[in-house]
Amino acid sequence: MSARMSALDSALHQLDQAVEQLGLDEGMHEMLATPRRSMEVAVPLRRDDGTLKVLKGYRVQHNFSRGPAKGGIRFHPDTDMDEVRALAMWMTWKCALIGIPYGGAKGGVAVDPRLLSRNELERVTRRYASEIMPIIGPEKDIPAPDVGTDEQTMAWMMDTFSAHKGYTVTGVVTGKPVSVGGSEGRGGATSRGVMYAAFSALREAGVDHRGATVAVQGFGKVGGLAAQFLHDAGCLVVAVSDWKGGVYNARGLNPAALLKHLKSGADTVVGFPGTDTITNAELLELDVDILVPAALEGVIHEGNADKVKAFFVVEGANGPTTPDADKVLEGNNVLVVPDVLANSGGVAVSYFEWVQDLQAYFWSEDEVNDRLKALMESAYDQVSTMARERGISLRTAAQTIGVGRVAQAHRTRGLYP
Repeated sequence: MSARMSALDSALHQLDQAVEQLGLDEGMHEMLATPRRSMEVAVPLRRDDGTLKVLKGYRVQHNFSRGPAKGGIRFHPDTDMDEVRALAMWMTWKCALIGIPYGGAKGGVAVDPRLLSRNELERVTRRYASEIMPIIGPEKDIPAPDVGTDEQTMAWMMDTFSAHKGYTVTGVVTGKPVSVGGSEGRGGATSRGVMYAAFSALREAGVDHRGATVAVQGFGKVGGLAAQFLHDAGCLVVAVSDWKGGVYNARGLNPAALLKHLKSGADTVVGFPGTDTITNAELLELDVDILVPAALEGVIHEGNADKVKAFFVVEGANGPTTPDADKVLEGNNVLVVPDVLANSGGVAVSYFEWVQDLQAYFWSEDEVNDRLKALMESAYDQVSTMARERGISLRTAAQTIGVGRVAQAHRTRGLYP
């Protein structure tokens, strides 16, 4: 296998392992590996200067056996159909693993949002939403934010969908602002889930999280708040990084001060006073207790996995560790808490938001966080139990549980016609 295995290759390899654990036949394997629906659309953008640029947009619905499709929308220049297919597949297993009634989906536009004005971003979002409108809806497919998108993106998508329907449909997307049907606690849900997953792993290993050292790669929506939550809970966050590089301080960083620095107009954490500058590659190799890769896919691979010194790798991003790297980490007794478990807090609270939208009755932030904590801890216990009983990794156990539940739903429903 290549050290730079693609996200889709990684997802298919992980599916192979789960299928082997479950003893599924070739037909079921093929059904689980194949997306139910894939859409590629042209997204014309009129720039502020009047010029026209045509972008590519995607939406993949991987599986519907357990309910409507669910998954994020990303705006990133490297987004393509294969990446979206992989992410949609991971979403299917993630939803099944944590026990929420969704199938997996994912979407995106191949664009760098940092190079667009706010008006251009709005036009891209609304045009993309209108292009994929035939296949989305509260009972069909419910998008959410991902890399390069946020709650404002979701508000624009919800408004575009509603304008076409002629009435307000809050449940068409999740991750919206609270003012238009969003849920309390949704903004930091993925990050909070990362913390709950990390603490479950530490607790099982008999390690006190207070004072545990942490490095976070990707100081964005997930990594930034994960660092903040871990710091507030008593961990020592010694390093964080973003797209330009990272900062390190052995005595600990103040994530709140770093987040305030970025909100004040800085475009990177690099150069923050009182820190040493490090590269993203160096951050992954720091001697820490917990490493949280919360950026993009494939950052831990065969070429650098042997240099990872952390005891626990808690995956905030989707697919940050390749299968080749998994083997190396397992051989070095590094415990990997896999993405389908560790970063499932976002889709869990997206489910809570969807339920609240459908019934037009909303919960308090404490209620949301309590439900999230219970759900994450229960899922971790199930995965850990299977891993121990079968002598397999947490990733293989998580994939096996998720894939098994989807396969069971498919068998129960039967095949039409």
